[in-house]
Amino acid sequence: MAILTVPKVLREKLGDDGVEALIALLNEAAHHERNNLLGILEERFERRVTEEGKRLEVQMAETEKRLDYRITEEVAKLDNRITEEIAKLDSRLTEEVACLDRRLTEEVARLETRLSTQMAATRADLIRWMFIFWVGQIGTLVALLFAFLR
Repeated sequence: MAILTVPKVLREKLGDDGVEALIALLNEAAHHERNNLLGILEERFERRVTEEGKRLEVQMAETEKRLDYRITEEVAKLDNRITEEIAKLDSRLTEEVACLDRRLTEEVARLETRLSTQMAATRADLIRWMFIFWVGQIGTLVALLFAFLR
């Protein structure tokens, strides 16, 4: 608070009580002025804070919209890429299965041919041994018949 000095002429005219009353009046006026100024500044500050808050809310809403849009775009791009990759993998898997099916079919055909050849060879061996056995049986029967008939 500033110190007020009352000029001598004014002090003589007003007297000590008048000077003190004048100083009290001036102090009270300064106090009221200061309170009014603080009130005005407070209102301005509140208005400014409110305006800035609204502006920030608008900016945040716009930023949120942009982010939502960008996120939606990126998700769509990723979805497309995933779909393409799935299609590629499905194609590769189909090719691999077809290749394995061909190889398996060829291997089964080859094994079937080998088995058929081995079965034919075994059958020929079996028929040959059966023939030898029959010839041996017939020879033994003929020899026994000759032995009994003589």
